[in-house]
Amino acid sequence: MQERIVEIILFLVNELKSNKQLSEVDVSFLTDNGYTPTEISTAFSWLFERLSIGQEIVSEERDTRLSHRVLHEAEKMIVTPEAYGYLLQCRELGLLSNADIETIIEKVMAAGFSTVGVAEMKSFVAGVLLDSDNQPGMSGRISLNSTDTIH
Repeated sequence: MQERIVEIILFLVNELKSNKQLSEVDVSFLTDNGYTPTEISTAFSWLFERLSIGQEIVSEERDTRLSHRVLHEAEKMIVTPEAYGYLLQCRELGLLSNADIETIIEKVMAAGFSTVGVAEMKSFVAGVLLDSDNQPGMSGRISLNSTDTIH
């Protein structure tokens, strides 16, 4: 379920980058694509919590001095190009920092996978994004119960 929440977060951040407000996002598009109200509410909760502590979700300015992580040959043998592309997409949207990408790659390599595709990479990204222990100022509950909604 966490991977699906990250997919919704990516969708919402893309919408924010196109200068839409969260209130303007067409949630029916998400429900039509099979996402549950709980998953949608959890994604909105994640965004609202970060906005409430002043964390920048969508950066207006791009720092051209940012480095880009290049995979080592051993890492290239494990991480598929599509999975690495997914990581880069998350980085470009501002959801992951360079340190987060490094952490994810380290976890992937330590996990002993023979190959990591997009599905597995989504799991690792969800683990980093939705782990409230790693988020400064985040003390709330990220996952909602099936009857919880955000108003």
